[in-house]
Amino acid sequence: MRIALREVSPPSPCGYLPDRDWRMEHLRVESITGDEYQCLMERGWRHFGHWVFRPVCEGCQACQSIRIPVATFQPNRSQRRIIQANSGNIEPVFREPKVDEEAIELFDRWHHHQTEKKGWPEHESGNYASFHDSFVDQPFAVEAWYYYLDRKLVGLGFVDTLPGALSAIYFTYDPAILPRSPGIWNVLRMIEEAKRRGIPHVYLGYWVEGCAIMDYKRKFMPAEILGPSGRWIPAT
Repeated sequence: MRIALREVSPPSPCGYLPDRDWRMEHLRVESITGDEYQCLMERGWRHFGHWVFRPVCEGCQACQSIRIPVATFQPNRSQRRIIQANSGNIEPVFREPKVDEEAIELFDRWHHHQTEKKGWPEHESGNYASFHDSFVDQPFAVEAWYYYLDRKLVGLGFVDTLPGALSAIYFTYDPAILPRSPGIWNVLRMIEEAKRRGIPHVYLGYWVEGCAIMDYKRKFMPAEILGPSGRWIPAT
C-alpha cells in the first residue's frame, strides 16, 4: 500500500446524528491491494475510490462497522416478500465499472429525486468526470451490478470483490421502482451471490444507532458489528 496523503478533517456537523459533530481520518492511496483493503475494512475503515477513511470522533463511537455472515443469514418475512417480488424479474448483470451514459442518467435521476424528497444538495447532471473519479477509477477489483427491468436500467450498485468479502460501496436506482424496495433487494442479492461464490461475509459499511436511514442494516440477521475491542461480535 502506498499512501499519498493522510489527513484528519476538522469537526463538522455529523451527517448521521444531528446533535453531534464528526471528524474523519482520510488516506489518499496511490495503490492498495484487495487483501490490504480487507485488512483495513476488518478494522473499521471504508473506501470511496482512492480515499480510505474512518471516523475519529472525540467522545463518540456511534459508527459501528457491520457485516453479515452469509452462511447463517435468514431473511425475515418482509425480505422474503421482496425476494418473491423481484427474483427473476430484476437481476444483476456483473460488469467492470465504466463511464456509461445509461448509468449516469440513472444516477442523475436518482440524485434529483433525493434532492426533492430529502433535501440533498443540488446535483450537476451529466458530470462524466465526477462519475469517473467516484466509481470508475478504483485501486482494486470492483464490480458494477446493473439491474434491468423490461430492458430498462433501474438499479446500479458498486461492490468490492475482496478475498473474503463482498462489500457494498454505493447503490442508486430509478425512483419509479421504489415500491420494490430496490436497496434491500441489492443487499439480498449480494448475500445470495456471496453464497454462490463461497465468500463468507457481506459488509454494509457503518451502522449508527439512532440514525433512521441506517435502520435497514440491522434487519439482516444474524449480523455482526465491530466492537470497541476490535473484535466482531453478534449484533443484538
